[in-house]
Amino acid sequence: MEAYLGLTEYGWYLCLDKDKIIASLGVVENDFHDMKDLAPNVCAVYTEKEYRNKGIAGQLLRLVIEDMNKGITPVYLITDHTSFYERYGWNFLCMVQGDGEEEKQECIFIDKIIKEQN
Repeated sequence: MEAYLGLTEYGWYLCLDKDKIIASLGVVENDFHDMKDLAPNVCAVYTEKEYRNKGIAGQLLRLVIEDMNKGITPVYLITDHTSFYERYGWNFLCMVQGDGEEEKQECIFIDKIIKEQN
């Protein structure tokens, strides 16, 4: 497997198995929620079914945190899959209202802060 990174501050992270994209996630300014000051946001975390439960999404999440924490911290995400992200050290921050939604329904999580080692 190889990981591919774009050259921009935000963008897409892909995990490849040869020439096939098997997992990905994005980093965007805002993932369609009402708290516009909470940025950047991890979005669209996905792993192909036959590659799930192998830690691939967790590796991509760690890579994003490491990259973003070089100059941008913290990183946020919206989800209703709470236990999945908690497993990788993400912590509940608050509930948010999705753009166009009537009620707050989704959780926003904040990444664990990676401290530089001296």
